[in-house]
Amino acid sequence: MKSDNWSFTGDPPKNFILLGVSDRPWLELPLFTVLLVSYVLAVLGNVAIILVSRLDPQLHSPMYTFLSHLSFLDLCYTTTTVPQMLVNMGTSKKTISYGGCTVQYAIFHWLGCTECIVLAAMALDRYVAICEPLRYAIIMHHALCQQLVAVAWLSGFGNSLVQVVLTVQLPFCGQRVLNNFFCEVPAMIKLSCADTAVNDATLAVLVAFFVLVPLALILLSYGFIARAVLRIRSSKGRRKAFGTCSSHLVVVSLFYLPAIYMYLQPPSHYSQEQGKFISLFYSIITPTSNPFIYTLRNKDVKRALRMLLARIWSLCR
Repeated sequence: MKSDNWSFTGDPPKNFILLGVSDRPWLELPLFTVLLVSYVLAVLGNVAIILVSRLDPQLHSPMYTFLSHLSFLDLCYTTTTVPQMLVNMGTSKKTISYGGCTVQYAIFHWLGCTECIVLAAMALDRYVAICEPLRYAIIMHHALCQQLVAVAWLSGFGNSLVQVVLTVQLPFCGQRVLNNFFCEVPAMIKLSCADTAVNDATLAVLVAFFVLVPLALILLSYGFIARAVLRIRSSKGRRKAFGTCSSHLVVVSLFYLPAIYMYLQPPSHYSQEQGKFISLFYSIITPTSNPFIYTLRNKDVKRALRMLLARIWSLCR
């Protein structure tokens, strides 16, 4: 392993070794099984949400427009990382090419930042629906929703582009063993043998903007929502209002808490041993959970799913 790590050269390595849990071989089979089942569930769940949001006329509202984009993000999120993890766990060759690693962390950070803004847009939608119900259709019109989604995707791409440009310039002095399941910017910065102060500062600023600003807007929106809901005299009305927001709050918590832990610490203090399991959580557990969180707590989605399944069943008979 030492010869792999310390063949000093100015050229970037041809590939990286993704250590994963190879230091704990007894974990590989159960983790492979969990990842495979979770990935299948994530694909089926998110594809189902996208289909019902597009096909059911009653779900053609801003809330479900954002939800379908969130499901598409989660679908891409898992597909960016999990197939590579499954291949590495299923074989003795646990490598990824330099180009493949670059593409992986570029897409991963693009999708992650985009999701931050989409979650904030969903909170704005819930705020307008509960606090300004009479003006909801006027404020949350189709053009505004499309503009918010476009801003989310373009902003995420811009962040990813900056991160990639800075990271590909880092020298690794032949070091190529990543103690992780997939390629991430903090892990790449940690692996570099150069002064990474610029990378550390840039990552901290961008994370503060793309994580803390949307999170602050989400918390502010729900502060106003809570105040409006508490003014509702009917207990049934309060339960209905809280019910429309609870799923989103659970998803926000599952997404933001690991992200804050991972990215709001300097990469120079980044613990790869802890970080790789946190990365595993938000790269597979959160995208797998999201469709079920929204399905189990949303009568409209459950109704649309039953109709979709009935339609598929009638076609298969």
